[in-house]
Amino acid sequence: MTAFTVWKFDSPGGAEGAASILKGCEADGLVKVLDHAVVSWPEGDSHPTTKQSHEETWRGTGWGALWGVLLGALFFVPVIGGVAGAAIGAISKVTQDSGITKEQLHKIRTEVTPGTSALFAVTENGNLDRVGERFHGMHSKLIDTNLTEGEREILLETFGGK
Repeated sequence: MTAFTVWKFDSPGGAEGAASILKGCEADGLVKVLDHAVVSWPEGDSHPTTKQSHEETWRGTGWGALWGVLLGALFFVPVIGGVAGAAIGAISKVTQDSGITKEQLHKIRTEVTPGTSALFAVTENGNLDRVGERFHGMHSKLIDTNLTEGEREILLETFGGK
């Protein structure tokens, strides 16, 4: 099953460290990472920096477009009432077929703030117990996922999210 998850970290560099761990897990056959993106928002910056992963051209085209539109609408549209709401409403029409709802987009936008970072991951075939061992001790919070409630509970137990 393919899963879209977003993890928030308490520091601007936390998500980048988690992305490295996730790549290591993939190399060891614990999970298949279809793609991921990192958002890092240093304190005092007006907007975050984003880093997208698309090692293969065919993946980069589709996922790169999704990350560009998704992250652009979430973090680079001015946060002025109706403007931000309209941008999130527009992007939700594009993402709803992939299981990413307007409510999830609002939640992501309000959780990722200056001084934090986030790892956006699209994965499949993950051994959550073994992957979770590698993330033990990281200060993270699961912002959202398109997993079922049972799968989400396992994910939270495994990774120690709040």
